[in-house]
Amino acid sequence: MSKKNTIGTCLALACIVLCYSCGNTQSKSEVISNPVTEENPYLEYDTPGLTPELFVPNEHTTSNWKLGNADALDMKEFYFTYTGNNPFEAPLVVYRQEGNYYKVNKYTFKHNPGNSDILYSRHNYIERTDSGWSKLKSLGPMFDREDWGIMVLSVSSKGTIVFDDYKSNDVLRISRIIDGKREEPKLLGKHINTGKWTAHPFIAPDESFLIWGSEREEGYGRSDNYISFKQLDGSWGPAINMGDKINTELVENGARLTVDGKYLLFGRSEEKTREDGSTYWETIRYWVDAKIIETLRPKQ
Repeated sequence: MSKKNTIGTCLALACIVLCYSCGNTQSKSEVISNPVTEENPYLEYDTPGLTPELFVPNEHTTSNWKLGNADALDMKEFYFTYTGNNPFEAPLVVYRQEGNYYKVNKYTFKHNPGNSDILYSRHNYIERTDSGWSKLKSLGPMFDREDWGIMVLSVSSKGTIVFDDYKSNDVLRISRIIDGKREEPKLLGKHINTGKWTAHPFIAPDESFLIWGSEREEGYGRSDNYISFKQLDGSWGPAINMGDKINTELVENGARLTVDGKYLLFGRSEEKTREDGSTYWETIRYWVDAKIIETLRPKQ
C-alpha cells in the first residue's frame, strides 16, 4: 500500500469512526463545546436513584472524539480518545493495520482506578505518554495464552486482576500482587464459578466487592448480575443475586461502576428474530445509583 493510499485510508477511517461512534455530524458552526467537568461529569443528564433507569445518551458531535496520537501518528496503529460524558462509551478506540486492512480493537478499554495513565483490554494494556497513548502492550505470558479466552478484564487500585475465560467452561480467575510480584492467575471459589456460565467480572477499586454475570437455576432469567463482598479474613463471601431491581427474565450482565464510583452501569439484552428467521441480540443500557450496592451487603 502506498503512503498516499495509506494516508487516504486513515482519513477515511477517521470519518467512519467519528460518524459511527457519535451517530451525528455537525458543521463547525454547530459544534457545541464539551460541557464535561470534573465537578459535574454528567451535566445535562437526569441521573438515577436507587431504581435502575434507561440510559439515553445525549447527541454527540465529532468534537467528542480526538485523534490521540496526532503528534506521532503511526500509520500501522492509531487511535481516537473519547472526551464526552457518556459513561458507557469506550474511553479509547484503536485501529491496527493487518495486511491491506485496518481492524478496530473490538474490546472496550477499561480505566485502572488507581492509575488513570493505564487502560486495559483483555490481555493488553496501553500507557499514557508525552505524545499520547502508547501502542498496545501485552500483559505477558501469564495472561496471553492460547488456551484461555479473555473477554473482560478488571483491575483494582491495588493491581489485583480479575478476568473471565470462555475457553475453560466460562470461569473467573484472579491474580494479585504479593510482595511486589504478580501471582499466577488462579480460579475463584466454586461459589462464584457456579452455574451454566460465569463471565464479565468487575472488581471494586478498593476490592470490597466483586460483580459478575452468571446463569443459574435459581436466577431470574438467562443471566443475572451477582455480587460477592470481601470478608474480614480476605476471602470472598457468598454469591448474592443483585435482585429484581437489576435482574429480570432477560439477560443482564456487564455491570461496572462509573470512573467516579457514583453509578452502577449494566446491560439488559434480549434475543430477537428478523423477518428472514435469523436472530440477533439487542442490548439496552441502564444505570442506577451505586448506593444500591450497600443495600445488598449482608448485615454483620
